[in-house]
Amino acid sequence: MVLAVGSLSCGRSGGGAANVHAAELKPLRVTMGVAATREVAVAIQANGSFMADATSEVAPLTAGRVVATPVDVGAWVSEGDVIARLDDRNARLRLEQARAVQQQTEAALRQSRMRIGLGPNATFDPAAVPEVQAARAAYESAEAQAKLAVADAKRYASLVATGDVSASNYERARAQADSAEAQADVARRQYEAAVNGARLNHQGIDGAEAALASAKSQTAMAQKELDDTVVCAPLAGYISERHMAIGEPVNASSKIATILRANPIRLDLQVSEIETSRIHPGMTVYARVAAQAGREFEGKVKVLSPAVDPGSRAMTIRAEFANPSLVLRPGMSATARVQLPQGEEGIFVPAAAVLTDSGANASRVFVIESDRARVRVVQVGSAENGTTRILSGLSRGAVVATSNLPDLYDGALVERRN
Repeated sequence: MVLAVGSLSCGRSGGGAANVHAAELKPLRVTMGVAATREVAVAIQANGSFMADATSEVAPLTAGRVVATPVDVGAWVSEGDVIARLDDRNARLRLEQARAVQQQTEAALRQSRMRIGLGPNATFDPAAVPEVQAARAAYESAEAQAKLAVADAKRYASLVATGDVSASNYERARAQADSAEAQADVARRQYEAAVNGARLNHQGIDGAEAALASAKSQTAMAQKELDDTVVCAPLAGYISERHMAIGEPVNASSKIATILRANPIRLDLQVSEIETSRIHPGMTVYARVAAQAGREFEGKVKVLSPAVDPGSRAMTIRAEFANPSLVLRPGMSATARVQLPQGEEGIFVPAAAVLTDSGANASRVFVIESDRARVRVVQVGSAENGTTRILSGLSRGAVVATSNLPDLYDGALVERRN
């Protein structure tokens, strides 16, 4: 559809009112478009700064003198990388001493176990001790001989009564039986003593095992002291500061270096308290930084501050961004928008319908009303797909001119044509 619009130039010579009327009868042909509406995403604009996700002030776990600092300020370190070494000579000597004591206690324990015949994983049984076994065999042999001697003495006693054996032979047999019983009693006591001795030796093993456990603990402490002379990065990040140089003494309260973790990285935004009720964790945040012109980064709202700043009447919103390539650095300022889940109705016109005065930083469109061109000063928004969003100054459904805009003026006569 095209429109015929009357042209009028006040600077033309001659003609007067008749010329003006004649000019209005000579319309200009212009194309037109319609201000259409469609749903658009709604976002809250905010400014902020990127901050490190975590900051670690690395300190040594032991006192000593710095002998090496393999990383410098600005270096990237992974978790576990060495950032400083301390003099470890004394720690190594203490570890060697602890290991020697541990070896001695291990040898003493082995001897104690061998003494009672106890294997590495065996359960203590007094009957399995060699000394106990020998004493038991001697006792059982003596007891058997005593029983035999007693039986002989009884047999001789019956023979004396019949006169088949003399009284002297009986007395001799009786004496042998008493002696055998006495020897069996001695052997029994020796066997019991051997059992008790084995049990005492087993109790000694408990003491040896306790001594070994203590020695192992001392070795572990000495090993840790040696390990602590190597200061490693507790997390991956950038070395932002190095506080110590080679040759300086340090202790557990000294700072060796500062590490900033930048992946993920967080963005702290200041949002008006009026907008805070519309923002919730999980919402998408788009951010831009000057160092990466034309690139937009996507993150998520993680935390909302529980309080509003009484001075600025703003609340801090913290968003988190994945930063595997580390192009976002702590301290960078950013402009961001928090994308709201609910959309709103936006008015769009063809981009050709907008006439912008760059000097005055103002925009206007010409609306066709009752065969007249009417100028409207508008506030424009984003441009996309050949259309421009009108934020204010225009209603939906309005018919707008899309060509010959410099020749149009407010009140120009318009003739509609199909």
